[in-house]
Amino acid sequence: MEQEIYLIDNDKEIINKLTNIFKDEKMYKFTNVETSNIDEVLKNIPSLIMINEDTLDIDASEICKKIKENEDNNITPIIVLSSKIEHNHRIQILKQGILHYIKMPMDEEYIYYTIKNILQLLYINRRVSPLTGLPGNVQIQAEMKKRWLSKKRFAVFYFDLDNFKAYNDIYGFLKGDEVIKLTAKTILRNVHRLGNDNSFVGHIGGDDFVVIVSDIDYDKLCQDIISEFDNCIKNYFSDCDVERGYIEVANRRGVIEQFPLTAISIGVVEVTHDRFNNILEIGEAGANVKHLAKTIQGSTYVVDRRKNKED
Repeated sequence: MEQEIYLIDNDKEIINKLTNIFKDEKMYKFTNVETSNIDEVLKNIPSLIMINEDTLDIDASEICKKIKENEDNNITPIIVLSSKIEHNHRIQILKQGILHYIKMPMDEEYIYYTIKNILQLLYINRRVSPLTGLPGNVQIQAEMKKRWLSKKRFAVFYFDLDNFKAYNDIYGFLKGDEVIKLTAKTILRNVHRLGNDNSFVGHIGGDDFVVIVSDIDYDKLCQDIISEFDNCIKNYFSDCDVERGYIEVANRRGVIEQFPLTAISIGVVEVTHDRFNNILEIGEAGANVKHLAKTIQGSTYVVDRRKNKED
């Protein structure tokens, strides 16, 4: 996934150096922003913010404080580049929650590995589900908000497994985790086949997943995922359960109930900026359309293609 890095700098020398340092790594995108446009940085919710203190016309501590007080960016890592070496000044900057204070002139090899290691660490520790290796809720919300604020059309796919609790009751949580991994791999494999570098796959938790994409055939993606999932899920059931097409689970009263084999439901919401006031409304629409898909037995999908609030 592309990593957006914003450099707050009233000069272009450093941004040119950074662009050259990372010229062979297309996933890193550097953007230079002058202090007068800091609000643009916060609106876009970048992966990393860098500040060249030597060219600022306002106090670096104030910029750092503003970033950390912003709800969407209070977890965004910040690197300050500066030729000021006074101990008290550096401590004052670090008190604002800055991750690194790097002395100028910039050591190109040092800054290269610092940026890469920071983003890799954040990806591992904060944005990844330990079970599937996919970005979690923090990044899902940030990605959705960034796309909504860009005012470009995109679609959000909401995935949920049917009869998954019944599966866990019979086969156990360890086997259930294997089904979660299968779901993640199935979604990832089919999204990657699109060849769309701007796609995003996230794991909300449990058996809930999210995909965010633009400019693709939504129906085909859903159909391909369903076809592969339905074909593979049979391997996670006994031959007896597959043959009869359902599993039997005792409820709290000891009464045996029958549940169909685990299926996948997909709710898709086409997002236009005019239709929604915020990402919470997108989530509500997604929950509704996914619920509609779950009312249909077996793996299925429903697409909400409404373009405005009145539809």
